Amino acid sequence: MEFLLASGIGWVTACGIYLLLRGRSFSVVLGLSLIGYAVNVFIFAMGRLWRNAPPILGQSSGLVADPLPQALVLTAIVIGFATTAFVIELALRSRHESGSDHVDGAEPVDALAARPLR
Repeated sequence: MEFLLASGIGWVTACGIYLLLRGRSFSVVLGLSLIGYAVNVFIFAMGRLWRNAPPILGQSSGLVADPLPQALVLTAIVIGFATTAFVIELALRSRHESGSDHVDGAEPVDALAARPLR
């Protein structure tokens, strides 16, 4: 189970990095979101995967789950939503100002299309 979880986190991180390296603003926002999801699952997994363990200490002195990773992930989700909304607003503003949705503000020039005809 741990290998499957680690492979899934690695796959989502790799997809997020691939999307970050693309030239369009939408794929950069999607890549940032995927990396945020991968980090959240990683933090949650660091608290160990417990079965049938209550999250809060009670009268029983048995097995309990660690509530700290759950609180950290919940906080990270809220901060991730706010950050994603801000980045989307920046991308929309950049599109309006530059007329292009490329992250550097300029459309790439195709080498074959720019070559003059003989």
